[in-house]
Amino acid sequence: MTKADDQLASQLASEAGHRLLELRARGGEPAALRSAGDLLSHEFLMGELAAARPTDAVLSEEGVDDPARLSAERVWIIDPLDGTREFGEAGRTDWAVHVALWQDGDLTAGAVALPAQDQVLSTARPPRRPEGNSAPIRLLVSRSRPPAFMASLAGQLGAELVPMGSAGAKAAAVIAGHADAYVHSGGQYEWDSAAPVAVARAAGLHASRIDGSQLRYNQVSPSVPDILICPIELAERILSAIDRSRGAFQAAAES
Repeated sequence: MTKADDQLASQLASEAGHRLLELRARGGEPAALRSAGDLLSHEFLMGELAAARPTDAVLSEEGVDDPARLSAERVWIIDPLDGTREFGEAGRTDWAVHVALWQDGDLTAGAVALPAQDQVLSTARPPRRPEGNSAPIRLLVSRSRPPAFMASLAGQLGAELVPMGSAGAKAAAVIAGHADAYVHSGGQYEWDSAAPVAVARAAGLHASRIDGSQLRYNQVSPSVPDILICPIELAERILSAIDRSRGAFQAAAES
């Protein structure tokens, strides 16, 4: 990874975001707008990466998965429009563009653009979370797919559940100190979390699976079933509470 990779990720995420804002400003039927946004951003990012890094592989939510990426040394992992549902809803700002680079076994660069918030978070200039945590803990969860055990988790932690759209928007909220943790279980893919995780790590946050194991990218299956992003000082407490909550929920479901 070179500094140029960080800068390229930030630049491309930002420029794709501007194009999405222009498209959204023209209005239209929500479903058509979402489809157009996915396609517009995907084609822009693929074209720019082909020009700037012609020998690198790309894994995109909107593209066909090329198995050649599994033997590549460098793979860009992109979500052209994360939070497509929110993009199609007038006034919502919790959608994002994700651009990340995986190189030699790990994420090495990433950027999350939040176009409707006029913000880009990237590893080129790692953001820093303000010190201190709130009471109660604010747990960010998916608007449409919150994990079933979250009520139990919130109870154990004395936490407040806060629904939000894009994974990138959630990671940004934790980094900015507007929330304390992002917990998701129930299915995601590498493009959903690669850029948020790269930026969160650069910001000094904890990022792992919800059992505490390492997040892995550029795998045969691009599925990343679950994720936790939080300040390092909260990680052990939250991971322990997740383990207890999942066990209690599974026991209740089996009884």
